[in-house]
Amino acid sequence: HFAPGADVDVASLAEAGLVRSATEPVKVLGSGDLGVALKLRVAAVSDSARKKIEAAGGSVEILAS
Repeated sequence: HFAPGADVDVASLAEAGLVRSATEPVKVLGSGDLGVALKLRVAAVSDSARKKIEAAGGSVEILAS
């Protein structure tokens, strides 16, 4: 769904059809695998998701609620 190094936020997740609403907070969970480095900007991530994102070379920014 996303190119390596892409900036991913709630709006881009909604545009890709991965979440229902671009206005609701999103928590990323760690199920599944991540094959590319992404720069996520979301409301929350699980510990396992953060580890997978960072292991793939990506980063996580937690947005203020």
